Amino acid sequence: MNRYELNFISDESIFSHVKNTVEKYRFNVSVTDFNRNLVDPIKLTFDAKIYKRDIKVVIEDEIFRQIDKSNTNHIGYFHQNIFTHIGKGWSVPLAGYDVVNKSKHIYVEMKNKHNTMNSSSSQKTYMRMQNTLIKNPAAKCLLVEVIATSSQDIVWRTTLDGTSVSSSKIRRVSIDKFYEIVTGDKLAFKKLCEKLPTIIQDVVDATKFNPGYNTVVQDLQRIDKNLLKSLYLLAFDKYEGFGNFSVE
Repeated sequence: MNRYELNFISDESIFSHVKNTVEKYRFNVSVTDFNRNLVDPIKLTFDAKIYKRDIKVVIEDEIFRQIDKSNTNHIGYFHQNIFTHIGKGWSVPLAGYDVVNKSKHIYVEMKNKHNTMNSSSSQKTYMRMQNTLIKNPAAKCLLVEVIATSSQDIVWRTTLDGTSVSSSKIRRVSIDKFYEIVTGDKLAFKKLCEKLPTIIQDVVDATKFNPGYNTVVQDLQRIDKNLLKSLYLLAFDKYEGFGNFSVE
């Protein structure tokens, strides 16, 4: 009997998938990583002065923000790749759609939240789905939203160049309804959410982490003992006049 009592995925598969996700979690940011993300020293200056916070604390908050952004992407991996363990024929292509079942002619674009696509991205996605239907009239294209406004499996209605468009084969589907499509169980996603804290804890208890130590503050102090100044020198070292830069 499965310990987690999920009838659509084995204990071994869900444990392994959660473990793969957990092991992707990020703990450290180097100063190279820190700067690669185009840290804005002017924004951090505003934050420090307006909220009356020490610049070191503001930098540490930015480090955590960068780590959190990476981890959010890893949750996307969790949502996307779990379907390779559930049902038959589901795969994650190296490029293109996020999840595909070629035997069922289902093509999925997956988003974490319903409001993550701007107008341009939305139109581009819709047109790609239209092109899929042209090439494969049997296809069904789904925009699957993990955090949707409600439980739904509805026609995706949008606007292309000012013209309202829709197709019964291009749909917006909440993640619970997609789990139902894949498993045949309308409560599958709810059941997973109920067991997920236990599964994650089991994985964490069985996993050795080496969180290491963030050296960003120390590395910035090697540039200049004044942390605020070092932020500007890091970001604008190739700009005119910053070879002789001072800041209060």
